[in-house]
Amino acid sequence: MSQALDLTLTDDPHQQNDVFTDAFNSGEGAIFDQLYRSDAISNLTGRTLTGSARTQAITEFLATGPKLTAKVRQTYRTGDTMLLIVDFSVETVGADGTPEKLDGRCTDVLVRDANGKWIMAIDRPVMQDPNA
Repeated sequence: MSQALDLTLTDDPHQQNDVFTDAFNSGEGAIFDQLYRSDAISNLTGRTLTGSARTQAITEFLATGPKLTAKVRQTYRTGDTMLLIVDFSVETVGADGTPEKLDGRCTDVLVRDANGKWIMAIDRPVMQDPNA
């Protein structure tokens, strides 16, 4: 990567979305993983994973070069917990090498840690059924 990404998440959910999108599109799992709690849960790769299994799966997926676009639809906040509902689209390559576009909606739960930093606790993207 030619320049360092600022991974600071503010109280602004749109800024948070921009940071997650930039980190995802970097293609570097280690960068993206910095936005997650160590015990965060994610089904980004199609399986519900946490810890080192989550980190490895996300790193392998991002290494394939998918590109994310995302738009915040709704946000809810109480104290040190925030729920973001985000519509997203991922352009990637299927197992057979053909381009694929995956659309869906994500429910993300962020929490503020002891240092005041927002960090992902739950990442739950749900793909739309292309036949619906």
